[in-house]
Amino acid sequence: MTDYIKIFEGNFIVVQLIKTRLEDIGINPVIKDENESGRLGGFVHDMPRVPEVYVHQSEVDKALPIIEAVKAETEA
Repeated sequence: MTDYIKIFEGNFIVVQLIKTRLEDIGINPVIKDENESGRLGGFVHDMPRVPEVYVHQSEVDKALPIIEAVKAETEA
């Protein structure tokens, strides 16, 4: 994943909203959620981890305004 940049990490609901908004503008983000992966594999992590959103480095400039907008909406 060397061509992908982490642009956000946070709670599951906000990550899903960001994912939807990015897909709406033609960006296909990669969501890394070790909690969900572990749960599906039958493992439990000692420390809960937050999901992360990655986009291709060529899409970072287009994705960052979406991140900022969602953060502003969810923090209000």
